Amino acid sequence: MKLVTFTHARTTRIGIAIGDNVVDLAAAAPNLPRDMLAFLEAGNDAMAAAQASIGSEHRIPVADVQLEAPIARPPKFLAVGLNYADHVAEAGLETPENPMIFNKQSTCVTGPTDPIHVPKVSHVLDYEGELGIVIGRHARHVSRDDAADYIAGYVVVNDATVRDWQFRTPTWTLGKSFDTHGPIGPWIVTTDELTDPHQSTLRTYVNDELRQESNTKHLIFNCFELVEYLTKAFTLEPGDIIATGTPSGIGVVMKPPQLLKEGDVVRIEIEGIGQIENPVINEPDNTAR
Repeated sequence: MKLVTFTHARTTRIGIAIGDNVVDLAAAAPNLPRDMLAFLEAGNDAMAAAQASIGSEHRIPVADVQLEAPIARPPKFLAVGLNYADHVAEAGLETPENPMIFNKQSTCVTGPTDPIHVPKVSHVLDYEGELGIVIGRHARHVSRDDAADYIAGYVVVNDATVRDWQFRTPTWTLGKSFDTHGPIGPWIVTTDELTDPHQSTLRTYVNDELRQESNTKHLIFNCFELVEYLTKAFTLEPGDIIATGTPSGIGVVMKPPQLLKEGDVVRIEIEGIGQIENPVINEPDNTAR
């Protein structure tokens, strides 16, 4: 399934994307939660009820809805640095012995077509196309062999980064967490549809120019190893997102650097999932929510 959060007729709710339509689960399965996080927390019964609704006539054309971030505020938004060998090489660093884990604040999350802001305090804004894992069950001390059972599905992530702020702190959190710098989507592709997350081509385009191209088979620490590693330390919860790292081709290392600016459009595609496409604008004067 492709689980979506969408807005239609001024109401935001969840559904299933099927071709050019969205099955409106609020109408097709009214007993289900209308928020994706609550839906994931409801577990296998909710998944089964959604699956049973795929044939419903309660459909809305995708063209008539606004696709939102599948999970507006993930409980945790974790990410992995230096997880492709070619990216390690372009950064001039050594391959890490353990996954390099950092946090993106969940307030950075935005939708699959929403604008990314060039911050008022910096113009050193970069893109990072990544595969994102969405956790579906509470997970603690999970083995690599069992990790797939704890994953609800996968999303496309742009780990947008303000490079000069990234290195103001050893944790990288500041430079990774600016508002609008976590586009995710366009939906959650569940594990029954994407059974192997380690065979997907990933491409990032800026203004239709190919900047990044790799395959998730080249992850240094794969999805299941990441779940195993993280759950040795703390509990992963339904709705947590893990961005698994970016391949080579980031803008800051190009000669000359090709950083994002107002008017650019960033498109990230992952085979078996779909694409997100976000315009870049200067940060508006008033961004309070």
